[in-house]
Amino acid sequence: MTETATHKRAVRAFRAAFPLTLPVMAGFLFLGIAYGVLMHGIGLGAGWTFLTSFIVFAGAMQYIAITLFTAAFNPLYALFVTLMVNARHIFYGLSMLEKMKGAGRFKPFVIFAMCDETFSILCSAEAPEGVDRGFFMFFVALLNWWYWIIGSLLGVLLGNLLAFNAQGLDFTLTALFVVIFLNQWMKPENRPSSLIGVGCSLLCLILFGAYHFIIPAMALMLIVFALTGKKLAGGNA
Repeated sequence: MTETATHKRAVRAFRAAFPLTLPVMAGFLFLGIAYGVLMHGIGLGAGWTFLTSFIVFAGAMQYIAITLFTAAFNPLYALFVTLMVNARHIFYGLSMLEKMKGAGRFKPFVIFAMCDETFSILCSAEAPEGVDRGFFMFFVALLNWWYWIIGSLLGVLLGNLLAFNAQGLDFTLTALFVVIFLNQWMKPENRPSSLIGVGCSLLCLILFGAYHFIIPAMALMLIVFALTGKKLAGGNA
């Protein structure tokens, strides 16, 4: 295939992907700014902020890492917390196995850049007719990745220019997850799985406490979805 044809395919895919990522852009820029301000507040500037957002790209974990940066070095604790916070990616991987086949040569990057918002878009939207699926998935992931990076750097810049109390900014990520959940709840076909997730979380919260419930809740959800997945899928058809 000629370079011109490849360029045209990329442009068509970008035009299809970009509008879908606009809500993410609005959220990620603000969340990234909050993260950048918090990073500046602990004395880590644009370089460290860029590297963490560019390489790690894990919003919730990056917020938690701010505490780890200022605490005594404990790699095992950092590893455990990271696994606990990002255990939900197990579900992303399992549910995206079939769809990832369409990513082609972009598959490694799409896997790396997979986040809650990218996962939501790729699950709910298909590449329009005539648009290359691999390029489409690539641009959704790429755009969301750069929204976060740019927001983070803007936060450091604002932290340098403005002096204000950053206490409470870390709640913005929690607010985003609530909005994502409500958005999924608006679709009736998603409500059974949403109720399962909430029920498993509440049960494990009661049994294991606030500091230890996430891993058991994820494991319980995995078991329940494995046992009821076909029934849920049949009910949503």
